[in-house]
Amino acid sequence: MSANSSTVGQLLLQGSACISWKQDVEGAVYHLANCLLLLGFMGGSGVYGCFYLFGFLSAGYLCCVLWGWFSACGLDIVLWSFLLALVCLLQLAHLVYRLREDTLPEEFDLLYKALYLPLQVPLQTYKEIVHCCEEQVLTLATEQTYAVEGETPINRLSLLLSGRVRVSQDGQFLHYIFPYQFMDSPEWESLQPSEDGVFQVTLTAETSCSYISWPRKSLHLLLTKERYISCLFSALLGYDISEKLYTLNDKLFAKFGLRFDIRLPSLYHVLGPTAADAGPESEKGDEEVCEPSVYPPQATPTSLQQTPPCSPPPAVPNLPAPPSRARMSRPDSSILEIDDFPSYFPFGFSGKVTAGRMP
Repeated sequence: MSANSSTVGQLLLQGSACISWKQDVEGAVYHLANCLLLLGFMGGSGVYGCFYLFGFLSAGYLCCVLWGWFSACGLDIVLWSFLLALVCLLQLAHLVYRLREDTLPEEFDLLYKALYLPLQVPLQTYKEIVHCCEEQVLTLATEQTYAVEGETPINRLSLLLSGRVRVSQDGQFLHYIFPYQFMDSPEWESLQPSEDGVFQVTLTAETSCSYISWPRKSLHLLLTKERYISCLFSALLGYDISEKLYTLNDKLFAKFGLRFDIRLPSLYHVLGPTAADAGPESEKGDEEVCEPSVYPPQATPTSLQQTPPCSPPPAVPNLPAPPSRARMSRPDSSILEIDDFPSYFPFGFSGKVTAGRMP
């Protein structure tokens, strides 16, 4: 330790190795270069912090190149300063490339903020989903059909970005599809990956629409490979289907004052033209719903399906006719028998479904 101390002391006592000091200071370019380097080393973290850092460092080293060429007249100063400036410029170019690569088109950026960001989906995961649809935005003109009932195959899954789509079956309006809703979620969930099928409804654009579409095979491959994306789509599709069911249920309540169990396999049977034209006879059916046991099991209440005037009611032997009475209030819930029928939501099953008047 004493030997090291004596060595340092000797170096300090020997004096400077410079033979003579310059009497005048360096030019303005030299001082500007040092100021820029000082500002550059004060940069922060993150992408924009790196832009700040390498931007000022590039300018500072370029000033050093000018100072070494015109004032210091040192080839080594010029070469080292030029090399450092070139490295900083290359780093800036790499940052710009990364930013352009991470930038999404406007439609996909809005979709991410509206649908995926509230679910805290990572941006990299969202890019995999976007890449599966090839980053293409498709359009529909007014009154152009996206799918035709009984003809269009179910070979894709689409999400509406803008506009409004009308859903109908046999010419009967069912509901609308609005932006950021799936256009064919019931059809997608109704089939296994190895099955084929066709649309049971017609989808028509009421306004100019734009949408994105995932090919069926490509999306199934992605869902099989990425479990997180599979769970994400399962949640989104389930929510979308439930919203469509509630929309049909609300329409039924507006017509008949009934709210059906959300597990109802189809509401089209009671929303069809026959039920819509029931007229005053539906009030008569309200009284008869209270006694479903009077009718055969295959019959449906007249509030849901009116018997044509020309067809007499089926004869029921050994059963007395119900006595005439004043209109009774509907009970809170009744058991209705609903048989198999074509369904907009193709999860067909038969069974008892409860329906009741809301207070």
